[in-house]
Parts: sequence; C-alpha cells; structure tokens
Amino acid sequence: MNKILIIEDDPHILKLIQYNLEKAGFECRAASAAAQAFEELERRKFHLIVLDIMLPGGMDGFELCREIKKKSAWAAIPVLMLTARAEEIDRVLGLELGADDYMVKPFSPRELVLRVKAILRRGDSAAVSTAPVLTAGQLTIDRERHKVTVNAKEVKLTAMEFKLLVLLLERRGRVQARERLLNDVWDIDAEVTTRTVDTHVKRLRQKLGKMGKFIETVRGYGYRLRDEESSGE
Repeated sequence: MNKILIIEDDPHILKLIQYNLEKAGFECRAASAAAQAFEELERRKFHLIVLDIMLPGGMDGFELCREIKKKSAWAAIPVLMLTARAEEIDRVLGLELGADDYMVKPFSPRELVLRVKAILRRGDSAAVSTAPVLTAGQLTIDRERHKVTVNAKEVKLTAMEFKLLVLLLERRGRVQARERLLNDVWDIDAEVTTRTVDTHVKRLRQKLGKMGKFIETVRGYGYRLRDEESSGE
C-alpha cells in the first residue's frame, strides 16, 4: 500500500485530504509543521508528499520542499503542493524547487485523488521499466535502476524530470511540442500549463551540466534533444 505524508496545518483541510486519500486506498500520515514532517520522514518510507505552502514554525512549504529535495534519501519522493496561493510565480517557484504538481485551494477532492494516482503511476512506470539502458554521449539513463549519470557521475532527478528526460532521449532529433510533452509526461491538464514544461526543462539543463545544452529550444513550439550527441562530443 502506498504511504502518503500530508503536511497541512489546517485540521479541517487535513481531515478532508486524509479521508479522501484513505478512501482511495492510500495509507496516510500527517504533520502540521516542518519539524514534525522531518520526524515522519525519518521514521518511515513515503511514496508521495502532499505539502501546504503556508505552514507555522518559521519554515514554509517552499523551504521545506527545498530541504526535502536536498537530502538524497528523500529527493525522489514526489511532492504535490496544495495551497491557497494561486499566483503563477508561486506555482513556478514550487516546480523549480522540485514539486511534481501544484493544486490551488479550494480544490476538488476527486481531482486531488486523480492527481495523486497520476503522479504515483508515473513513478511506478519508471521504476518497473525493463527497457534497456539509454545513452547519448556522456549521458546514460538506466531505467531499471531509475538512475541517470553524466560522465559516470550520478545526477539526482525527480520522477517527473526523469520521465521527461527519457522521453526526450527516446525521441532525440525530433521536436516535441510542449503540448505533447504535457500529455505524455503530465497525465491530466487542470492547472498544468506549458510553463510547467519550460520550468522542468530549465531545471534539467542545470542538473545535466554541459550535457544540458543538447536540449534545444525550438522557439514557439517545444524542445528536442540533439541526436548528434549520441555519437559523443
């Protein structure tokens, strides 16, 4: 059974989230602030985190997300941000910090469950893949081990970044429209926009270092991975 950590300080919203996720078959634990969240993460393994941005105790959801993604034992746990802050800059910041999805309050409990299932389904498909290792120059993707290396040095990616990179590498040399990437990587539309793709590509480029430059922007359309890099630089 997939375990979900809900980090939310409003008891009424927490109860609503927990009720609907448990009804959908998930096991849930709750934390109302960063310190309690860290304790839960140390105690047990979680498959997903539902994270509110406005938290008490001096560390908000953005900072907490940053700290979670900095620790190797927790970095691969998908994060769904759930917040009353609807401004685009907040959404973009959350994605840049490593969140896999972002929902705005008030929210539909049914949509929340669908998004959680979609995120977990993406992670599961990457984890159980039996496809061979993919390579492009100094870049190697081992899908069975969910591992990416550049020049033999491991690069830590979120589940969403991993799937996006795999798709670009599988289709290298071919331009991928933002809308197609949204459809193939993010399973449901809702609050997800083409800016989401741009944010993840930017983060991928940064993490891949010199290999990042081979993810090319096709202005007004989308992205492609240069296939000439497959022969090395």
